[in-house]
Amino acid sequence: MSVRELVVLGTASQVPTRHRNHNGYLLRWDSEGILFDPGEGTQRQMLRAGVAAHDLNRICVTHFHGDHSLGLAGVIQRINLDRVPHEITAHYPRSGQHFFERLRYSTAYRETVALTEAPVDSDGDLATTATYTLQARRLSHPVESYGYRLVEPDGRRMLPDRLVAHGISGPDIGRIQREGALDGVGLDEVSEVRRGQRFAFVMDTRLCDGVHALAEGADMLVIESTFLDEDEQLAVDHGHLTAGQAARVAREHAVRHLVLTHFSQRYTEPEEFERQARAAGFEGELTVAHDLQRVPLPKRW
Repeated sequence: MSVRELVVLGTASQVPTRHRNHNGYLLRWDSEGILFDPGEGTQRQMLRAGVAAHDLNRICVTHFHGDHSLGLAGVIQRINLDRVPHEITAHYPRSGQHFFERLRYSTAYRETVALTEAPVDSDGDLATTATYTLQARRLSHPVESYGYRLVEPDGRRMLPDRLVAHGISGPDIGRIQREGALDGVGLDEVSEVRRGQRFAFVMDTRLCDGVHALAEGADMLVIESTFLDEDEQLAVDHGHLTAGQAARVAREHAVRHLVLTHFSQRYTEPEEFERQARAAGFEGELTVAHDLQRVPLPKRW
């Protein structure tokens, strides 16, 4: 049975707290696992969350500030220690190549896994598999940063009443799906488009075109909300978003499930992030993330 869910490994910005680890997010997408922004302590958080190195297929780093990348060294070494048998691909800003290499080879270990490096240096598609296309968009932060987006290809939903009306049943249903027509009946006459799911991951950034492009029509948007709205000037100055800004983006782009994360240690009341997001007019599913939480993607329409 396929599973699509977000496993939250850490939710703190800049420095960890007693209750929040540095960033870390695993997206389970059917048989694949995509690890986003492994901050310091991610390897231990994976253990606590029941995530194994064998679960990983991709690592996506938005930028090379420590709270989003210091865990790379431990995660990569664990991949090698556990001799993960399949290919793992790492995406990260090409301008941070030297940081990636320093983290990958920060200490001595036996390299047993061929980790594929696929740096990002422009907007566009990064990889296409049978179940998704991985895309990147440039964000606005003091260091080069990219957000990521998974887009599932659209499929078809068969309509039982129309199948019955045209006398199509049993193996013939599979035939018309494969061939596009059967005995003069076109596939469009007995089915409709089933929109593919979309997942967006937006970390450290001011509001910019990239934020909007990534959020467009997302079934789940995982987005930083480092500051509360009363500290919006701090957010602008340091290249971050507030809870209200993130929620307005989600509202404008018809996001179904909004996940707020990457909280400044200055705040001790998480419910205030939810209150401000609702005050900004977002009415969909809303999660103020906490460590070790599992958040399922919304069911398909």
